[in-house]
Amino acid sequence: MIINNMTIKREIEDRILELAKQYPVITITGPRQSGKTTLCKRLFSKKKYFSLENPDIREFAEKDPRGFLKEAEGGVVLDEIQNSPQLLSYIQGVVDEKQQNGLFILTGSQQFELMKGITQSLAGRTAIVKLLPFSLSETHLYQTYKEIDDYLLRGFYPRIWDKKQDAYNAYMDYFESYIQRDLRNLINIKDLSLFRKFVRLCAGRVGQVFNASSFANDIGVSVHTINSWVSILETSFIIFLLPPYYENIGKRLIKSPKLYFYDVGLASYLLGIENKEQMKRDRVRGSLVENCILMELLKSRFNKVKDSNLYFYRDKNQKEIDVLIKKGSNFNLLEIKAASTFNMEFLKNINYLKKILPESINKSFLIYTGTQESEIHNTKLLNFLNCNQVEV
Repeated sequence: MIINNMTIKREIEDRILELAKQYPVITITGPRQSGKTTLCKRLFSKKKYFSLENPDIREFAEKDPRGFLKEAEGGVVLDEIQNSPQLLSYIQGVVDEKQQNGLFILTGSQQFELMKGITQSLAGRTAIVKLLPFSLSETHLYQTYKEIDDYLLRGFYPRIWDKKQDAYNAYMDYFESYIQRDLRNLINIKDLSLFRKFVRLCAGRVGQVFNASSFANDIGVSVHTINSWVSILETSFIIFLLPPYYENIGKRLIKSPKLYFYDVGLASYLLGIENKEQMKRDRVRGSLVENCILMELLKSRFNKVKDSNLYFYRDKNQKEIDVLIKKGSNFNLLEIKAASTFNMEFLKNINYLKKILPESINKSFLIYTGTQESEIHNTKLLNFLNCNQVEV
């Protein structure tokens, strides 16, 4: 991606290059159109590149895998490897023979199919990296908006920023092609209209505790079907389930996850929000802001090639903290507010948890849309544009 002759550097790049010196295979997963191909071509421009979505290349790989992998002399990038999973066993053989790091760069957007093959054939031989769409700081190389609603509408998929696409139409195309190309190949969807309804209902329940029975009743399918659909959306990087934290705290806590989208722009599209005026009036706006900031934290973790350490807290008395960031045996706390004016009530639950777990809290943060940045009662107030200052 080029802007005024300046190549955009993704935040994860240095870690990938380090890992390529330590592992024979690098596996890059993430949503479709999150920039995996662009990243690989940029970092590994000297390696041969093959897309296994190309029918004739895929046919060659399937009919003559050994012949195909002879092209790997000096290293090769294999895009969308889940389309030819049988190659992974042959890659294992080449890796064990060559004993060379950075030989294969694999990408895949269907995590379930990909990881099944990886664990069977390449365990211990590959570093696994997750590339999500742009972070806030990466979009700033294109443009910085003062209002969070611009980001809620545009989302963070690279092509929308790079190609200056209309966000609503881009997400409409993304949703339609995703349904027809990916999911129908993974699961037997008997009634596509019901599945569409389910995905849109997920957007309407962003930030809420996931309840499979409630979805099943609203759509008219079984709980088993809902759980199957959720699993597919989760492993395909469409929705993210934020787990509750309840270990070593007590029994009177919520133990079901909260539902979010990996990209807030897709959630806004599914809600039918087309412009800032609609966004400002929408009842789900606060949850979309929460979704946006949560994903920034997750991107920060993934860009360091670390697993998620994010949880939420809610007890039976409805005391809730939006995000618990686990730091060893302790936590950082984060509350997220869509308001632009600070109110001391925003700190109520943070102060509550500090009282009941005084030895377990390191730092606390409040992200909101206002411009006042200060420290109040040992909690740091940050404007949403500076959410990367939250320690994850």
